[in-house]
Formats: sequence, C-alpha cells, structure tokens
Amino acid sequence: MSETAENLKVLICTGTGGLASGAASVVAAFEAEFEKKGVAAKIGSACDVNSTGCRGLCANDVLVDICKPGEEPVTYDFVTPDLVPQIVDEHVLGGNPVEKKVAGPYYHQFLEKQQRIIFSRCGTIDAESLDDFLAHRGFTGIQKAVTMSQDEVINEVKKSGLRGRGGGGFPTGLKWSFAKGSPGDTKYLICNADEGDPGAFMDRSVLEGDPYGLIEGLMIGAYAIGCKFAYVYVRAEYPLAIKRLQLAIDTCYEKGFLGKNCMGLGFDLDMRIKAGAGAFVCGEETALMASIEGQRGMSRPRPPFPAVRGLWGYPTNINNVETFANVAYIFYNGADWFSSIGTEGTKGTKIFALTGKVKHTGLVEVPAGTTMKEVIYDVCGGILNNRKFKAVQAGGPSGGCLPAEALDAEVDYDSLIKAGAMMGSGGLVVMDETTCMVDIARFFLNFTRVESCGKCIPCRIGLKIMLEILERITQGKGQEGDIEMLEDMAYDIKKSSLCGLGQTAPNPVLSTIRYFRNEYETHIKDKECPSHSCKELLHFRVIEDKCKKCGICPRVCPVDAIEWEKGKVAYINLDKCTRCTSCYDACRFMAID
Repeated sequence: MSETAENLKVLICTGTGGLASGAASVVAAFEAEFEKKGVAAKIGSACDVNSTGCRGLCANDVLVDICKPGEEPVTYDFVTPDLVPQIVDEHVLGGNPVEKKVAGPYYHQFLEKQQRIIFSRCGTIDAESLDDFLAHRGFTGIQKAVTMSQDEVINEVKKSGLRGRGGGGFPTGLKWSFAKGSPGDTKYLICNADEGDPGAFMDRSVLEGDPYGLIEGLMIGAYAIGCKFAYVYVRAEYPLAIKRLQLAIDTCYEKGFLGKNCMGLGFDLDMRIKAGAGAFVCGEETALMASIEGQRGMSRPRPPFPAVRGLWGYPTNINNVETFANVAYIFYNGADWFSSIGTEGTKGTKIFALTGKVKHTGLVEVPAGTTMKEVIYDVCGGILNNRKFKAVQAGGPSGGCLPAEALDAEVDYDSLIKAGAMMGSGGLVVMDETTCMVDIARFFLNFTRVESCGKCIPCRIGLKIMLEILERITQGKGQEGDIEMLEDMAYDIKKSSLCGLGQTAPNPVLSTIRYFRNEYETHIKDKECPSHSCKELLHFRVIEDKCKKCGICPRVCPVDAIEWEKGKVAYINLDKCTRCTSCYDACRFMAID
C-alpha cells in the first residue's frame, strides 16, 4: 500500500490467519490505547482502527499498518497486544517508528513483483464497510455496465481475454454468451466458492477481505446474461467468509443495491448464500448444482451443459470467486487495460496460495507469465532452511509435480499444461529434498479417492486400486510392473471418468513418474526411500562427520530415543526410535541418515 491517509488509520489484518494469530486482541488493544491516551486530541486527527482482510504474508501475522496523514504507511509484523503501547507512544505520538518491530526487507521483496489487482482492496479497506468500498470505486463498474447492452458487456469481457480462474481456464465471455443465448426468462448465476484444494485459500481471502467486490462482479454477470437470481456456494468450513459476505448482502438489500431495481439502474437481482458441507467433488459444477437442489453432490453427464440445462433445469452460468472478482476491474479500467497484463493466452493476474517448504507462505498475486522460479524465490524468499528445491505441486490434487528443471515454466494455463501440471485454482505446494515423490503421489491420490462421489466405476474402483499399489511401494512391497500398471490405469481413468475430478485425479501420479521415475524404481528394486521419508523403509543413524553437536535432535524427539551430551555426537537408540522423522526434519545440517 502506498497511498497516504487524511486521518490516522491503523489497518489490522483480520482475515482467518490474522484472527488465528490474535488480531482481535490487537484491535481491542489499539482502541483501548487510543482512548486511554486521548490520541485523537493530541494529534488533531481522527483515529480509525480498521479490520481489513488478508494481507498475503500470512506467516507473519498479525500485520499492522500505521498510516499517518501525509506520510507513507509503516508496516509491522508479528504484532501482539503488549507491543501496542510502544507503537502508540513512539510512533503514533512520538513520530518515530519502532524500528526493531517494523517488517523487514522481506516484506517489500514479497510485494515487489506482485501486481495486486484483485487484492488491491484486501488489506487496505474495512472489509465490512460499504462506505469504504464506495470510496474505492465500488459499484462504478456495474454503473458503467448498465449503460451498455448485454451483448456489449459480454463482448467487453471477451475482449479482455479473461479466462475462468476455477481450473479449466474456459473463456469467461464465451461462457456468458452461451447462457445469455439460451431461451427462457428464468436463468441462474452461481459463484463457485467451494474451495477444497489442500493448502488453497485464495477465494476465502477475497470473500473475507472484499465481499462487496464479489457482489459487484456478480451483478455485472447477472445483467449480462439476463438473470435475476444468483447463488454463492461456499463451503461451511469458511464461517468468517460466510459472515462477512452475508453482512455485505444484507447491507446491499438495505441500501437498495440488491433486490428490485438495483441501485435504480433498471434491473432486478436477488442473491443468496448456499453453505456446502465441504465435499471436494462439489467444486465440479454439476455436483455443485445437485447440492444446491438438495440432492447428494454427484456429477451428472454432460451434455447438456449448465448453460443449456442447469440448476433446476434452467440455463445456468457458473464461475468461481476469482473470476467474478476480476470482472469489476475490467469495467473500472477497460478491456484493453486488462488484456495488456499477462501473456497472449492468459490475460490478467493470477492468485496463488503457497504452502509447504517455502520461507514465506501466504497468498501472492502476480501477472500471468511470471515464472514459477520468480514466485518461489523472488516473492516468497526461497526454500525453508535453505535446503534444495525438489518439486512444486501446481494446481492442487488435480495438478502435477514439477521438478527443478521446470522452474522456468510461466504461470499461465498453456505453459503449465505443457509442463505436465495445470493452473488449477492456484494452489502451489513447495517441496524440498526431504520429500518423497512417491509418497506425495500417494497423498494426493488418497485425497481424491476419499473425496470421489463414487458414481462412476473408473473413479470409484480405479483410484482405489492405484492407491493400493502406491501404498505397497511406499511400504517396501513394490513389484516389477507396478509403474507400468499405474500408468495404464491412470490413462484409462482419465479417458473414462464421468467428471473432472476423476479425469484429473491421476495427474500427480503421472507427473511424478514422468519426472521422478528413479524414485519409484529405488523403492521397488532396492526397497529404499531416497528422500528418507517412507517410515517402513527408514533406518536411522547419525553421520558423525556432519553432526555439529548442537543438541537440536534430542530436544525434538518425542520418545527420548536420542542420547546426547554437550560437545558430543548424538546417538539414536534404535530400540526406542519410532521412525517419526522429527530429528531428520529438525536437523539443518543433514546429519541424520
């Protein structure tokens, strides 16, 4: 954030990550300290303490910005309530930032290569304030859209080059044209916020930090296709997102922004939240519609596609949160502006959730075409404990694992598919040299097997058999021909499964075999795990010439199996050792073999 404030503002991250780190107490501490010391009277300015959405650098919460009139904001991280009096005394009243507590250079490095468009209001406005949203161009996009015909609105979205951000990357304007062209007066618009990928929380953060922005995008989409009713399908595990979105919807009804004759612009739109039970398969659009209808979330054959026969048999358009969040900005700035960002095949920015063995976990928004290497190293600081990068799982459980030689792949739809992965909704799980790729394939396949609706045999039975083979391999019971069997089954399942979940579920297996086949072979032929990760294949010992005699390993051992005296090499008692890998994970010197 670079804009200056008219009044003193304190911006506090109160997304889910911030609240988990104690943001509510920090907010209360600032409010109490301002009142106790009469800050407003002393500085001659109003003092606003704003609860914002996610700031992105989630690993450093609680993040706080002090925005003084006429000055650049100063960001503090890891803020706790007991730090607040010092910040108020020295910075707010004294004019000198508490240097030791100010976010370091890594925070500016984190933001430097980002282009925060969708997140431009997250972290800078009060997420629950309609007035704050209106002060940041809120609802000017829909006001512009209604001066155009429906076809002109759709053509503007087509011209922008916006592709759906839910995973498949289908052109948004083209999808809207299908729904608009379907006959009938009753149509539905659905926002898919059923974000189920492990480690992904992009949509949740948009809902928590800029709920009115999502509403505006839905309004433009509804006007374009001729729809009067919209659903936002959110998983029930997102209580804060649901709370803030429901508050925004209620406020919009109260102020006349939703309902009959929205904003006096001449069109009607009702909007409702549907809380889903948290089934991953309900991220697939036909299963999602079945869930809204009160049925079990199971996929349906296509065609007919939702644009022709969707919710309750009526034409329906479905896009995800990030897609609708982009729409308003297209109408704020124009299609030409949006299409100038990104690559030829993928316009605009993309949000990624980075988790795993990376120094700065969190959310990043970068222009499409940024390389994977730039995202991991330049934005997020590289690999934790300065270990070697091994792979990144791109696209969630339906994506693929990319090795070091693929780090120069650009983050756009076509480049990632060519490399053997996919953009997906935007989850990136970073792995280092301690990660076993066979076990990673087993982990993601187990996730998709559990989350399968079980309707079609390839997914229900095929994934189960593939998982059994992977489990045997990680237990040291692999057989000759297992790799070929996995490949054959993977291609058969991809070709014959009913929906996208089954069609993409084998991707982690295929990509790990493609890039890390040697690890499969070592597990099967030598009964060893090269990454020392599979418990059944582990035999622990301390490498004497690598041990620094630091005493970290005995402190982390949960069963006291490591004997150590100061200044001496550690010794592992194999009779007590449970092979939990705690010592191996904690040792920075790779002295545990």
